[in-house]
Amino acid sequence: MTTLTLVRHGETDWNLNRRIQGSTDIPLNATGRAQAREVGLALAEQRDPTVPLILASSDLSRARETAEIIADVLGIEVLRSYATLRERSYGEAEGMTDTEFLARWGSWHTAEIPGAEEWPDVTSRAIDAMRQVIRDARAATAPRAPEIVVVAHGALIRAVLRHATAGLHPEDGIRLANGSRHTFLVERERLRLLASPGVPA
Repeated sequence: MTTLTLVRHGETDWNLNRRIQGSTDIPLNATGRAQAREVGLALAEQRDPTVPLILASSDLSRARETAEIIADVLGIEVLRSYATLRERSYGEAEGMTDTEFLARWGSWHTAEIPGAEEWPDVTSRAIDAMRQVIRDARAATAPRAPEIVVVAHGALIRAVLRHATAGLHPEDGIRLANGSRHTFLVERERLRLLASPGVPA
């Protein structure tokens, strides 16, 4: 069995201004770097030092830098970054504010956005990426089972949460905060949610 924690990257200026980032590569701001450090400190406080810890991330700079800051706090290296862990591509919506999006396409959960990655494709990519990260992490620490921390993005984490909870969480309208942590137990190929902000234990 393996514990997997998904961390949403720290804040960027586009997050602050409620602009849709998607696959656009926007760097962390000062608040985002502070959030990454807070995650690192929280992980350091909670982890069992006898269990090997593997850290990976999306290859977009906001996730990669978040992971690098966490790694520095923990005194470890980032295993690698993966393009398959990138945020959902939002096509024509990238760069728009949430207000502009609403005016153009209506409800976030029913909008059909030209050029955007379809949700089933996001979920399939996310789950395949999780499996690859888990395989790589286990290979790096064999024969011992690792604890895995992956820094990724809101929509990708949302897709994994919905997959693991049969669509129950997160509910529509619930935003995954920058720096939030979502922990799963990996048993064979199955993900079971252990903890996520706003989800009853």
